[in-house]
Amino acid sequence: MTTARSWWRGRGDDHRAGAQAAKDAAAEAFYELDTAQRDLTISIEAITAVDSSPAGRKAAADFETLGRRIDQVSAAYIDTVDAHDLDAVELDLATATRARNAFTLAKDEIGKVRADLGRFADSLGPLLTRAENELARLAPSVERAKQSLLAATRALDTVRAGRLKADDLAAVLAALAPELTKLNQGASAHGVQETIRRADDVRRRAEEIRTEAERLPERAAEIDKRLVSLRTRVEALTTRAEQVGPTLSELRRRFSAACWQDLQQVPDQARTAAAQAHRKLDEAAAARDGQRWQEAGDAIAAVRDLLSGTDAAVAAAGDRLRRLNEVSKDQQAEIDKTRFALRDAQRLAMQGRATPEPKHARPLDEGVTRLDAAVAALTGRHPDYWAFLTETAAIRQTAERVVLNIREERATQR
Repeated sequence: MTTARSWWRGRGDDHRAGAQAAKDAAAEAFYELDTAQRDLTISIEAITAVDSSPAGRKAAADFETLGRRIDQVSAAYIDTVDAHDLDAVELDLATATRARNAFTLAKDEIGKVRADLGRFADSLGPLLTRAENELARLAPSVERAKQSLLAATRALDTVRAGRLKADDLAAVLAALAPELTKLNQGASAHGVQETIRRADDVRRRAEEIRTEAERLPERAAEIDKRLVSLRTRVEALTTRAEQVGPTLSELRRRFSAACWQDLQQVPDQARTAAAQAHRKLDEAAAARDGQRWQEAGDAIAAVRDLLSGTDAAVAAAGDRLRRLNEVSKDQQAEIDKTRFALRDAQRLAMQGRATPEPKHARPLDEGVTRLDAAVAALTGRHPDYWAFLTETAAIRQTAERVVLNIREERATQR
């Protein structure tokens, strides 16, 4: 009896061992499927966080479909485990065989889904690579934005320590506070791409603030330098304007009214311009003290315009006297200079031709006639030398235009 009992128990253990092996294989397959699903879930989350394209949305939908299949085979496996107790003392051959077959079937079904999951994971390669690249940019982008904000804050502190308020830049920096809050909330709240975009924008704006803040001391020093330079120019203009009166007196005494009457208002214009320049400089200085840089720059530009126009008018009086003195002593030099310009143009017009083109010859012939008339007009005790100089200059300009036209035409014919 003892021998028969040992033989039966040995055969039962063999059946139990086969069923247990099938159960262990199914459990291992279930574990591998669960692990693969968890790993792939992380990949899908990365893709969906970054990629909102149709391909990204399809990947998420396909994974959800696979998830339902995984749930089905997992539930079937768990039901199989619950339905078959391999620890029962009286495990007969039929029961063990049914258990072994059930666990083998469960393993095979899990294996099929696992294979599909593997193929699906392989298909995600390009999407996952792009997503990982974007995620790799996330932390550095946010960190750079925060470092730029810190640098901008320090630059403003340095400017304020130098007694420059920079209130406008401080206001711009303060306006970035809500953006920093969103950066701190992270991609989980606002998405990876939006967070990267926000970080890049914050970094750019913070760097602009830092750059402007660092330029403020130099900008203030430059405005101070310009104010000093322009005040010196205004004083020099005032001194030069005082000399216009004696120049006009000499012009009146020695030359006809036509030679100087257009300069009559220069002294008054110079005094008015100098007074306006002083007021504008005071406005610029006040704007600089208030750190209204644009206003200061505009006032400085206005002073420059005033000085440029007035400088030219004041210089014109002295230049007029000099040129009239020269021509009153020697008209021939002006005549020769004008005749040379006409003849040079005439030679160019005749170059390579038997006769010049009428459109070139006519203004040059007229120039000769005009020059003769200008010379003939120099009569009387006080000739109109200014009209003479104006006319000869106009004749030379006509000759220069003819020369330019001829050269342009010949250049296009080559």
